[in-house]
Amino acid sequence: MASDRALRKQRKREERDRKRASRRPSILVQEFWNLPNMLTLGRILIIPVFVWLTYDADPLHSLLAGLVFAVASITDVVDGYLARKWNLITVVGKFMDPLADKLIAMAALVMMVRLGRIAAWVVIVLLAREFIVSGLRTIAASEGMVIAAGQEGKWKTSLQLVGIISLCVHYVHPLDLGFRTVTVDYNQVGKVLVYLSGAFSVWSAVVYFRAFLGMLARRGSADADPDAKSV
Repeated sequence: MASDRALRKQRKREERDRKRASRRPSILVQEFWNLPNMLTLGRILIIPVFVWLTYDADPLHSLLAGLVFAVASITDVVDGYLARKWNLITVVGKFMDPLADKLIAMAALVMMVRLGRIAAWVVIVLLAREFIVSGLRTIAASEGMVIAAGQEGKWKTSLQLVGIISLCVHYVHPLDLGFRTVTVDYNQVGKVLVYLSGAFSVWSAVVYFRAFLGMLARRGSADADPDAKSV
């Protein structure tokens, strides 16, 4: 009898193992393993390397930190292009891509404040804008509304990325223009660009908020007049 029970248990274990082996991975796991999502994951994994480089504020480590951030910014463009070209836009990618962008930008801005390369209030403005716009997008999406990104938001992103790279480099370096060589104070260049991105951040947040209120007003009008024809 004991041997029969042991045999039945062994068969049950083997049956469970066969079912587990034949089970297809979940749709999220299937979506995760593609090149655009791997590039996005790489941007997240590179954050500790970037933070470590910014702890040593000497010229070499500062230059390497700027290079790492620049590579991360380039992969952001590349993974979006590949996802659209290869039709690999996934739920996982929609979640990870903006998350990776915000994490590495937040890490960079916090480290720049730690090094005294940028004022803390500018970083507070930039981060507050991200929270506000993300909240508005979430609420709008839950109501079936889409708030399109405006040109001012794109300018904000471009100025912020170039500004952060310049702040990372920080030191004065010669720049060869071909016909002459000039010395560039990258910290001052970075400050100006980040301040400009702060202005565009406030502007874009106001535009998002007005667009959100406009959508709510139009929805309220449509609900109040159900016989009204849509244009």
